[in-house]
Amino acid sequence: MAGQIGKNRNIFLVWLVWPLLTLGIYHFVWWYKINREVGDFDHRIDVNPAMSVIAILFGWIIIVPPFVSIYNTGQRIATMQRDTDLTPTCNPWLGLLLSFFFGLHALYYQSELNAFWDRSRGFRGTTAYAG
Repeated sequence: MAGQIGKNRNIFLVWLVWPLLTLGIYHFVWWYKINREVGDFDHRIDVNPAMSVIAILFGWIIIVPPFVSIYNTGQRIATMQRDTDLTPTCNPWLGLLLSFFFGLHALYYQSELNAFWDRSRGFRGTTAYAG
């Protein structure tokens, strides 16, 4: 069940700095990476990172797919928490709601992932943050 532990990232770099510096491209790279990390950690969670990115990249044409992808990613994080006997703290509905306010779902989901990765590796007090 517990596979490769994902990467901790600075939530403000993920949410604001890197997307601004890269004209939004980083958000899609980050979205791919977090979905892949969830699948790498728990192989029972069905996730196709490329389809998740396509849904948020081109889904605006149909309107619904980006919101489904945002909700499903939050659900995957909560499932990962639950499957490791942790109380799920990630709420996909909250993530979906935050997506309407300056894209705050990125900050929320990365914060949840950082906390999960820390608990999974038995947080030792030293965590490398990268964008």
